[in-house]
Amino acid sequence: MKLIISFALICLMMGSVLPLSSQKQKPLPLKDDEWVEETLKSMTLDEKVGQMLIPSTNGTFRNVDSDELKRVRRDIEVFHVGGYHAFGGDPAGAALELNRMQSLAKIPLLITADLEGGVGYQFPGTTLLPRAMAIGATGSEDLAYQCGKITAIEQRALGIHVNFYPVVDVNNNPANPIINVRSFGEDPAAVSRLARAYIRGEQENGGIATAKHFPGHGDTSTDSHMELPVVNVDRARLDKVEFPSFRAAIDEGVGAVMSAHIYLPKIEDEKGLPSTLSPKILTGILRDEMKFKGIIFTDAMTMQGVAAHYTPEDATLRAVKAGADVILHPISTEKSFNAIKQAVQSGQIPESRIDESVRRLLSAKAALGLNKNRYVDVNKLDELLGSTAGRDLSRKIMENAITLVRDDKEVLPLKVDESKQVLFINLIDGVDGWGRGLPGGTFRQELMKRHAKTIDVQVTDRTTSGEFDLIKKIANVSDAIVVAGYVRVAAYRGSVSLNEAQTNMLKALIKTNKPFVFALFGSPFLIEALPELPSYILAYEYMPEAESATVRAIFGEIEFKGNLPVSLPGLYPIGHGIHHTVKASQ
Repeated sequence: MKLIISFALICLMMGSVLPLSSQKQKPLPLKDDEWVEETLKSMTLDEKVGQMLIPSTNGTFRNVDSDELKRVRRDIEVFHVGGYHAFGGDPAGAALELNRMQSLAKIPLLITADLEGGVGYQFPGTTLLPRAMAIGATGSEDLAYQCGKITAIEQRALGIHVNFYPVVDVNNNPANPIINVRSFGEDPAAVSRLARAYIRGEQENGGIATAKHFPGHGDTSTDSHMELPVVNVDRARLDKVEFPSFRAAIDEGVGAVMSAHIYLPKIEDEKGLPSTLSPKILTGILRDEMKFKGIIFTDAMTMQGVAAHYTPEDATLRAVKAGADVILHPISTEKSFNAIKQAVQSGQIPESRIDESVRRLLSAKAALGLNKNRYVDVNKLDELLGSTAGRDLSRKIMENAITLVRDDKEVLPLKVDESKQVLFINLIDGVDGWGRGLPGGTFRQELMKRHAKTIDVQVTDRTTSGEFDLIKKIANVSDAIVVAGYVRVAAYRGSVSLNEAQTNMLKALIKTNKPFVFALFGSPFLIEALPELPSYILAYEYMPEAESATVRAIFGEIEFKGNLPVSLPGLYPIGHGIHHTVKASQ
């Protein structure tokens, strides 16, 4: 047996010298559990500690002598990190880079990524899919499954193994600035049902899904990227609302769970302790009560929910003691590595505790087949990424998600004589932070195809008072008004709203009593600030397929099929949706 194990480890290490054309490895003559145990026995303390660290890098092509690749090489060769988190970039460059990183590692790397809207959410040119709330509006388990499936196929083609999705948080706080449309909705049963379908799609097709953010980030009004949210609920409420979807994910066999940087004062004994650092939450509830046996990832340790209150070393040790298997995106790989190593050497943390996490990580790598082949074939990327099937799925979801919430003046489907003038307003919450460029281009094009006599204007957070006055004058001489509003849910924004000037403009336009169509892309809760809106269409997403489907629905070419996956407090319940308008016009 010792000779076989030595051969196995030699095969793993040879990845650093094999040319890419020769990197396909033959299956090792070992069972996976044997590989896990023998590999664990062969590891030094440094190698074990490193397995618990996953730093981050952009998936961008780099020369071997670049500063970034030197940093990555040091993380892998000196600190023996167990994996890397891939932020966005060119997919071909990312695949090449990940192959090179794998060649540097003695033990295969576990590559993670946030693929909430499919691989296209991070890597342009691959399949971009609607996120959870749009899926929630369809209510379709099949569509949720297909999203998981196509994401898994594309991520594995790139060399990504763990998808930090689905968000199984139950979004029951309309003011939530960071979960919102990333959640399937407000009903724990519906969230559970759709999350299970997505997990099956992901894990039956070669990926590891991640249920996040435990113990539940849906009832927060602050962004944990910026500060520590407080969820002031008791255990009975958690059992009723937040926990069912996590229990469902665990029952479905989800491979990973990500912790939340939130504070539960009615659960925690230590004031201000984030759940990521809580033994009571991660070990007591998640491991012991819920019997979760997979990998526990921290959320990014650079986020201010933790980083503003603890040193990198203290946060790392507290997370490990709490039960986390992986310190994700540490502020300093070196500081986190040294903190864990020194804690083991001093007896503060037993080495057996480190072994528990390393065994889980090695088991995941074996289950993915990385002990047999850690590389991807870059020559197949154009066959597997950005397929027609993926585009069709994205379009189908959006066509079934568009929700007609209100049409008080019965202006839909919109019919305006071709001689009449339409004012189109592209209303964007703010110009900064749109990674794929400002939205609205597809909506504008599709609208003008159907009504050539359209004047279009754009309103942002930088629109001046003089420009607002001009828009009002144009509205007064127009025959109909169509507004496409974009309210993002994004890290470090801290709010989901329009500014006062934008809101006042909408109120003034409503008073013109012209046919008025309002379609909202992003957070669905804007109507609470503008209850006088006579029409209200929700697309949940801000992507070309969402804009195109919305225009087709406005003009009666497709039906409004979506139903609210959240309630609009004081106005409309979960499940509300008007479906008869288009049918009646046909």
